[in-house]
Amino acid sequence: MIFKQFFEPESSTYTYLLADEKSHEAVLIDPVASEIEVYAHYLAQENLTLGFSLDTHVHADHVTGANALRQRFGCKTVLHRNSGVECGDIFITDRSAIRIGSMLIEARYTPGHTNACTSYVVGGMVFTGDALLINGCGRTDFQEGNASTLYDSIHQQLFSLADDTIVYPGHDYQGRLCSSIGQERLHNARLGNGRSKEEFIEIMSHLNLPYPQKIDTALPANKACGQA
Repeated sequence: MIFKQFFEPESSTYTYLLADEKSHEAVLIDPVASEIEVYAHYLAQENLTLGFSLDTHVHADHVTGANALRQRFGCKTVLHRNSGVECGDIFITDRSAIRIGSMLIEARYTPGHTNACTSYVVGGMVFTGDALLINGCGRTDFQEGNASTLYDSIHQQLFSLADDTIVYPGHDYQGRLCSSIGQERLHNARLGNGRSKEEFIEIMSHLNLPYPQKIDTALPANKACGQA
């Protein structure tokens, strides 16, 4: 497998490229519109063909690169069917799969941060978007958020994976690149060490986070696959 982790510093967003070494077919997970030239350079450098762009959810902090990539490379845009986005090419459900050469990427529905949140499992890795972060999780106080739902999603869909599964989140604000399911199950500040659903809901209800800075621009654009 060919693997590349990109970082967009303004929104601290991670984008991930996965490609099959034999077929050279690739996918991008959570592409950012401002970074299209970065992705294009890497695809050309590695002689890769972009088959799909996968969004883990409808983002509120940056504009997705889905439409720009589709126009430039002819790839298919993939979102969960509960996203409310009508311009996607493929709408997945829980345990749907996308095949890239010999790789099978499994979708696990992990709502709670938003209705569309989907994590992607391939090999010993899981790409969790904003559902599960390193030592944290996505906020639940806007955009269809629900702390009880997120707790269930993480425990049933993510903490059920093997301890050594590598967690690649949608963001990190401290420069950390990845974690593991075992690490998060034991030590996650909001969810770890057997924390109850009631405790989690209480934590999430008192975060007092500021209004998302780019939501009024990002959400309408992302409902249109990143078109202004």
